[in-house]
Amino acid sequence: MVAAAAREIRDGDKVFVGMRLPLLGFAVAKETHAPNAIGIFENGVIRDWPALESIFTMSDPPNVARALCCAGLNDVMSLMQSGRVDLGFIGGAEIDRFGNLNTHWVQENGKRTRLPGSGGAADIATMARRCIIIMNHEKRRFTSKVQYITSPGFGDGGNWRERHGLSGGGPRRVITSMGIFSFEAQTHEMILSSFHPGVTVEQIKNETGWPIRIAQNVSETTSPTEMELAAVRKYDPKRVWTS
Repeated sequence: MVAAAAREIRDGDKVFVGMRLPLLGFAVAKETHAPNAIGIFENGVIRDWPALESIFTMSDPPNVARALCCAGLNDVMSLMQSGRVDLGFIGGAEIDRFGNLNTHWVQENGKRTRLPGSGGAADIATMARRCIIIMNHEKRRFTSKVQYITSPGFGDGGNWRERHGLSGGGPRRVITSMGIFSFEAQTHEMILSSFHPGVTVEQIKNETGWPIRIAQNVSETTSPTEMELAAVRKYDPKRVWTS
């Protein structure tokens, strides 16, 4: 998942990084193929290189030390609003076949559970030029229709984003613990592009709450290279995020 996230970052991209696996994805990209990428954090920190020590929150001292800029939330959100953020990483509790995410509430067996809410995810989903979704693949999370849209993907499909005036390009990939999905060009429905080593297409079908579409050239996800693995170990030496 980390290697797949890193491969989505292009050299020179301005990346709304976030935490957990995307943080490592940014580090791997910087070490391997995107030395000119810039990392942007919701708290206002902007970096041209990952923190040199493990961090648990974006405001930990190693993330502040040697940053290019320590501004505020409004400053970095204005970069997104003006169309200058190339890529954003987000996740959610639920996702549906059009890439809509729910992080507000879920209801199971008649009991409603309140979730953390949007944070900056709705802004990223709405305004970033392209968006990558990363989440664990479980049937209860991959549902045909989310119970609440916190962060919009492609709504009900087709030209929904254009009809609603959303400036960003929407999700490009969904990277899960089982495989990678892209989006069909016209309908904008998720389509399985690759399955991770050790996982079968049938297993992915069984953990998805709708009949998934499968790309004609579906294949096994390329395994991490030695260089990618070395970068992961360098920036997560205690395996905080990869245990």
